[in-house]
Amino acid sequence: MKEDYYKTLGISKGASAAEIKKAYRKMAIKYHPDKNPDDKAAEEKFKEAAEAYDVLSNPDKKSRYDQFGHQAFQGGGGGFGGGMNMDDIFSQFGDIFGSSGFGGFGGFGGSQGRRMVKGSNLRVRVNLSLEEVCNGVEKKIKVKRKVLAPGATFSTCSQCNGSGQVTRVTNTILGRMQTSATCPKCAGAGQSLDNKPSGSDSNGMIIKEETVKIPIPAGVVEDMQLKVSGKGNEAPGNGINGDLLVVINELPHKKLQREGDNLHYELYVSIPDAILGSNKEIETVNGKVRIKIEPGMQSGKILRLRGKGVPSINGYGTGDLLVHVNVWTPKTLDKKQKQFFESMQENEHFEPKPENSEKSFFDRVKDMFS
Repeated sequence: MKEDYYKTLGISKGASAAEIKKAYRKMAIKYHPDKNPDDKAAEEKFKEAAEAYDVLSNPDKKSRYDQFGHQAFQGGGGGFGGGMNMDDIFSQFGDIFGSSGFGGFGGFGGSQGRRMVKGSNLRVRVNLSLEEVCNGVEKKIKVKRKVLAPGATFSTCSQCNGSGQVTRVTNTILGRMQTSATCPKCAGAGQSLDNKPSGSDSNGMIIKEETVKIPIPAGVVEDMQLKVSGKGNEAPGNGINGDLLVVINELPHKKLQREGDNLHYELYVSIPDAILGSNKEIETVNGKVRIKIEPGMQSGKILRLRGKGVPSINGYGTGDLLVHVNVWTPKTLDKKQKQFFESMQENEHFEPKPENSEKSFFDRVKDMFS
């Protein structure tokens, strides 16, 4: 089981952005591969710290993690979906080591200063039925993504010699000043397209349709975003693939309404059924069940079916199905029926006599959320 990201960095949940960055830098320097050569345990710690920082330094990811834990990224990973490598880390967080004394990051980050190009992310919205939300599902969707065209080759950029940066020296009143900037020719990639296949764009890329499998855990919520690492657009040359961001769209159910991890069902019963009692069949996400309507059931009564709701995305059990009983009053009666109810108007058995044990509407609402 994955360790809590806050524990990984040794910080509290209320840590500020500056404290998060400071804690990550401390961990990253401690377990840096240049400082711990051929140490697999240190390398894993280094990756774990980077994954924790990737989530906690991003306000949106942090908010989802605080609410749903690791489950918020299941199916696509937290920061890097479990597929994090050293290129990922140094391309995204290399500036963290600015004054640490580490130079080109050994063989992991390439030439010092070179910016590892990452392909752009793709975003899709996936429709889920309530049954799929409650049980989890694997979806297969077709995605059009940019990939490197067959035959495309790259060579070292002639302007920056592969460093991704160009240095400029300027004479000022304070003396000669040296500044570095991203190479305008290769945009910091350190490479230029050498052979452009027919039909490809200026970066040697073509559009290709691909079927992607998306495992979706039970309990996801509307607008939750999952990530499938590496299934976005590819990057030119030896860059890092972008990610596929999957946004959840929950379709309405005909009979059930969701509220958090609980489900609500409106059950209408006739006056005879409410008076005499009966058995009713109701729909759940996993088939139909029969419930008993006790004689004398009052309209507004809420029956709780425990564990028949939505599984918690955090793994904290399953919500309940709340059945709201409504006694249906007919709007039209024939002559015989009307005569019967007229004769009952003065009957003491039909006079409202609520008992202390019968809760008010507000008490029932309070009980629903207790």
